[in-house]
Amino acid sequence: MRCLVISDVHANLTAFEAVLEDAKGSFDKIWCLGDMVGYGPNPNECVELLRSFDHLCVAGNHDWAVLDKLDIEEFNPDARFATLWTRDQLTQTVRAYLDELPTTRVEDNLFTLVHGSPRHHVWEYILYPAIAQPNFKYFDTSYCFVGHTHSPVIFQESGGADELCDAFIPEFNGEPIQFGEARLIINPGSVGQPRDGDARAAYGIIDTEAKTFLYRRVKYNISETQEKMKKQKFPSRLWNRLAFGW
Repeated sequence: MRCLVISDVHANLTAFEAVLEDAKGSFDKIWCLGDMVGYGPNPNECVELLRSFDHLCVAGNHDWAVLDKLDIEEFNPDARFATLWTRDQLTQTVRAYLDELPTTRVEDNLFTLVHGSPRHHVWEYILYPAIAQPNFKYFDTSYCFVGHTHSPVIFQESGGADELCDAFIPEFNGEPIQFGEARLIINPGSVGQPRDGDARAAYGIIDTEAKTFLYRRVKYNISETQEKMKKQKFPSRLWNRLAFGW
């Protein structure tokens, strides 16, 4: 089966639509790693678009935040604004959908899906090998997909007990990566708010039978999303950052 792996759409409908158009015909199902809402101007539309496909999804911290399932005092002022704004926008259908999302899924006994990390499903950021290496103890499958950091990366488990895992920054729009024997933690990057210095929407395609993963980037109309955010009086930092991928 071929699956479109996405994370951190963050209510950016224009970016989500660009990803779906770019990936058209190359996937059978969507695996979503959470944070469908928050930061962006189209939360209901993004969730309903996801629901129109055969898919599975796990909960992210912003999905929980808009449901008041976690304390947003830890959020920065811009994130708090977006959370409170989103709470006022959500339909009952979308709210109920987000409320029912699990925090982890296991597919085919090979793939673990979480938003943050295997150790702390919703909140922990796996940014460095020192954080990634201990997380390998918290999942039993060969591969774990995570989001949350908005930065694409692959961590490969170390063979030694006292060694740190290796980290690889992937290439985009090239050849698929062939999985080997090593266990991996894989982050596809963010659809709606990349933070790795590349403003293009990021996603991946996994072939579960061939055990390959293809990293993709696609341009989208950033100004269209920015204008929607300006109209709703979002903080300028939230819409400015989209043009720079940070």
